[in-house]
Amino acid sequence: MTTSAITTSANQKQQEIFSALGLDKHPWIKSPADAPDDWLISKNPTTGEPLAAVRQMSIEEYQQAVDRAHTTFKSWRMIPAPQRGEIVRQIGEAMRQYKEPLGELISLEMGKIRQEGLGEVQEAIDIADFAVGLSRQLYGLTMHSERPGHRMYEQWHPLGVVGIITAFNFPAAVWAWNAMIAAVCGDTMLWKCSHSTPLVTIALHEVCNKVMKDHGWESVFELAMGPGRTIGNEMLNDKRIPLVSFTGSTKMGRHVAKNLGERFGRTILELGGNNAIIADETCDIDMLLPSVVFGAVGTTGQRCTSTRRLFLHKSIAADVKKRLLTAYQGLLDRIGDPLDESTLVSPMVHEDAINDMMNALEQAKQQGGKIIFGGNRVDKPGYFVEPTLVEARNDMEIVQEETFAPILYLIEYDDLDDAIQMHNDVPQGLSSSMFTLNMRNAERFLSHAGSDCGIANINIGTSGAEIGGAFGGEKETGGGRESGSDAWKAYMRRQTNTINWSTDLPLAQGIKFE
Repeated sequence: MTTSAITTSANQKQQEIFSALGLDKHPWIKSPADAPDDWLISKNPTTGEPLAAVRQMSIEEYQQAVDRAHTTFKSWRMIPAPQRGEIVRQIGEAMRQYKEPLGELISLEMGKIRQEGLGEVQEAIDIADFAVGLSRQLYGLTMHSERPGHRMYEQWHPLGVVGIITAFNFPAAVWAWNAMIAAVCGDTMLWKCSHSTPLVTIALHEVCNKVMKDHGWESVFELAMGPGRTIGNEMLNDKRIPLVSFTGSTKMGRHVAKNLGERFGRTILELGGNNAIIADETCDIDMLLPSVVFGAVGTTGQRCTSTRRLFLHKSIAADVKKRLLTAYQGLLDRIGDPLDESTLVSPMVHEDAINDMMNALEQAKQQGGKIIFGGNRVDKPGYFVEPTLVEARNDMEIVQEETFAPILYLIEYDDLDDAIQMHNDVPQGLSSSMFTLNMRNAERFLSHAGSDCGIANINIGTSGAEIGGAFGGEKETGGGRESGSDAWKAYMRRQTNTINWSTDLPLAQGIKFE
């Protein structure tokens, strides 16, 4: 197919998606040719061509959005949680209705393959379903008082306006992780998206807000469209926003934490990951290989949980490397348009991402690494690269960093304790995995002396967490938790209550004050 034919086909698909989601008539969206210079241009990473121009908010409009969210919170918090859950259930149904165009829009604007785009929308639907059940389970504990005729318990109250700052790589799911849970908790939301994915943000926001409007609610979900240096910093310093959930780089996470900390605000930080798999001498290599390839290549290495390092026991290293080379060779024919069902390797998000990858590979070579596969940009329109394998050492400076690209560092080891030490000897601590058929090795990896990550798996990869568990990591990953388990508590404030139903007024600890 010629380049012009590909462009025509892409434009037709774009029109279909925009029409299905109402983006072709949205007042914030224009053709790039018709938009003012200060509008944000969204690009298609498959072609490098503009998709649309998106209007950004002024500081005054931002202030109005926060005011609306803050005012709505005062009423929304008083709605019984199960009633809030019923509205969220209907939001989940609306996302089901628009799953295909939303998923395809993610592929069009962000670049992940269609299956992953649809899977991301399904993740947003799943967390809505989870939140519905949660709306009847916002439990508090009861405690026995030491004072006669007293009852003690704790309860959880809605927190306020929650700021949500999302990254490009999961433009729908990460917002839903936060927003669906916060909504049933009684909070309102202000969402600032990545500058790379504003169209997904607007489309999903419209789908959800239509349900809210059908129930007579506005401003439970608000947008904060604009640059980080203006709108983003306003959010960080806005005392009307008691919590900011931030997904992004460790560098920006420090900036977020510093600003929120100075005003005693709360943060949920989901930052860098330098995720690794340890494969011991007993591992099932047939299971290991697809997990490694998806973990390292899925979303073109642009997941927080992407597999960056693979520790191979020396007894299996040669065999695994040989099989990986064969698998990676087969991927070269599957690089292309993410909306083509045959594609497995889609584009990087933008030109800067390719530059970061090439710089990292140059550093790897300078520091003693050896590229054994890939390492090149693909000669075609758009932002395509070859998935890359590098023989490396864990102490190489570049291996200690997270490069958001399909680079997999292969590291050999003799002793499991050494492998675990190397595994943990990086600043990040998000996701980890071990492939083994040895029960003792598995339990050691999951023990206090094992993986220091927030997520640790056995015989599955580092990527693709389910929504039922709390998602997040340790060290420079930020310590935040989102999604399942008891992550809901971050969006509420705890209150301890004591009721004296006696006729006396005893003090705790037996103190006498007479």
